[in-house]
Amino acid sequence: MSQTAAQPDRATLIEMYRKMSLLKQNDEQARGAILSGRIPMIYYSPRGQEVIPAAVSVNLRREDYICTIYRGIHDMLAKGVPLNDLWAELAGKATGTCKGKGGPMHITHPSSGAMVTTGIVGSSMPIANGLALASQIRNDGRVAIAYFGDAASNIGAFHESLNMAAVWKLPVVFVCQNNRYGEHTRYEKATAAARISDRAVGYQIPGVTVDGNDPLAMYAAAHEAIERARAGEGPTLIEAMTFRFYGHVFGDADAYMDKAEKAAAMQADPIPRYRAWLIEQGHASDAELSAIDETYSKEIERAIDLAVAAPFPAVSELSCDVWADTSVKEIRQ
Repeated sequence: MSQTAAQPDRATLIEMYRKMSLLKQNDEQARGAILSGRIPMIYYSPRGQEVIPAAVSVNLRREDYICTIYRGIHDMLAKGVPLNDLWAELAGKATGTCKGKGGPMHITHPSSGAMVTTGIVGSSMPIANGLALASQIRNDGRVAIAYFGDAASNIGAFHESLNMAAVWKLPVVFVCQNNRYGEHTRYEKATAAARISDRAVGYQIPGVTVDGNDPLAMYAAAHEAIERARAGEGPTLIEAMTFRFYGHVFGDADAYMDKAEKAAAMQADPIPRYRAWLIEQGHASDAELSAIDETYSKEIERAIDLAVAAPFPAVSELSCDVWADTSVKEIRQ
């Protein structure tokens, strides 16, 4: 990072809190909806990682792209996927972002820039490259963000994507949310590199490791990388260090996690710390931040109610969006 790190203004500081509050409360209500039996669904809790997409997204324009993975519900909401549409998709309802046919692992909402959510580990990176290449060809100034986990840095798509982005100077930022576990495996047991960011040197691009639970540090790293990409200077690899509070998939026993380490991470929850800092520094009052919390709490509750009441997809939807609207005879010709 440059020695003069970008500093967010008050409005941006508050906007980051808005996003963090939304993500935290959405996760809490998602777990509640599952435990109460209101919405049966597979769920991957991002609790503990809210700072990363919040700090990245305040640096993005609405038309910029993100590609994320099945663990990326926080990435989607931070980019602007509407709550009502998202919850309807989580519930498998016809009013969802993919008409209820994608479910929790495949939420996609192009109009907010959330181009694809993929269940294939690491595939966010080559897809983001494709979007960045299209932007480069059109010269429209858009930037693509590829979110992925630390374990995805061990697959071929990671290295191929970094190499291609570096060679063509694509406007893409690779954001590794290093939550220290690849599914049920500790980082050190499967990854030889001490830091994911060290791998950037092999492709002659900037690589930075940042505290992904520090809103100001995360903002500065994201700001520099995004502005660099938008200026045509090519990609950056950001390794954002964080910790996931719950297991790989909601409901697993997380016995593979060190109990003391987990307890310490939850004790150091970055959201209440940031909230206290905003008040202490005079950027916001307790009443102002409480109003934000209350507003999102009600909006999420309403989105869940609407999702529960919404209709399931019609049987006819089984064959929609599967084939092109043309006959087999025409295809063969």
